[in-house]
Amino acid sequence: RQADLWKADLRQADLRQVDLRQADLKFADLWGADLREANLREANLCRADLCRADLRDSNIRRADLREANLSEANLWRADLREANLSEADLRQADLKFADLRGADLREANLSKANLTGANLSGVNLMDTELDGAIFNEKYILSKEGQ
Repeated sequence: RQADLWKADLRQADLRQVDLRQADLKFADLWGADLREANLREANLCRADLCRADLRDSNIRRADLREANLSEANLWRADLREANLSEADLRQADLKFADLRGADLREANLSKANLTGANLSGVNLMDTELDGAIFNEKYILSKEGQ
C-alpha cells in the first residue's frame, strides 16, 4: 500500500489532487476534508468518517468504504472523464443526504447502505448491488421487491 494512515486525524485537511491510491485509511477521521480530484482508487476507507467531505471528481474506484460515514458528503461528478465509484464496496455505508449527482456506481456494492435523502440524479447503477439499501424510512430495496 502506498500510505498507512490508519486512524489518522485529517479533519478538514486540504487533500486536493493527492494520490492516496491503495492507502490504508481505515477508521481515519476525514470529516469535512477537501479531497477534490484525489486518487483514492483501491484505498481502504472502511469505517472512515467522511461526513461533509468534498470528494468531487475524485477516483474512488474499487475502494473499500464498508460502514464508512459519507453523510452529507459531496460525491458528484463535474468532470465525467475521471470521477467514479465503480466497483466500490459501500456495504452498510451511511450516505444520508450525500450528493451523488452523476456518480458512476457501476458494479458497486450498496447492500444495506443508507441513502435516505441522497441526491441520485443521473447516477449510473448498472449492475449495482442494492439488496437491503435504504432510500427513505418506508422504502428498503430487496431482491424480492425488485
